[in-house]
Amino acid sequence: MKINEHIKYWLNSADHDLETAESLLAAEKFDWCLFLGHLVLEKALKALYVKDNDNRMPPKIHNLVKLAEKLTIPLDEGAKLFLDEVNDFNLEVRYPEYRQEFYKSCTKQFAEEYFAKIKEYYKWIKSQLKSVGS
Repeated sequence: MKINEHIKYWLNSADHDLETAESLLAAEKFDWCLFLGHLVLEKALKALYVKDNDNRMPPKIHNLVKLAEKLTIPLDEGAKLFLDEVNDFNLEVRYPEYRQEFYKSCTKQFAEEYFAKIKEYYKWIKSQLKSVGS
């Protein structure tokens, strides 16, 4: 697969997840909306990894901070903190011992605020890919 195709693969999957997350937000399934928001950022970062690493397969990790640290994008402490917080959405929905507590704290306002930030970060990550024509 050529590099542009590889990047497009990750972004198409991220776009699909973003659209699904929007539907989940509208359906008030806030926990799952944010879980998919994590996947959106993970896949976008993996697309950027492909760009930065001459079309190599991205590492099979889900930690957004560790993934971002393998890239050439500038990450300030605020960005690292945000990505670390979004990492929690992956764990808290996936594992039963965390799910119930997360579900309680996952209000409409909480989900809308985080999801808006997720979309901003996604847009920014995609802007970092413009040079490969994706």
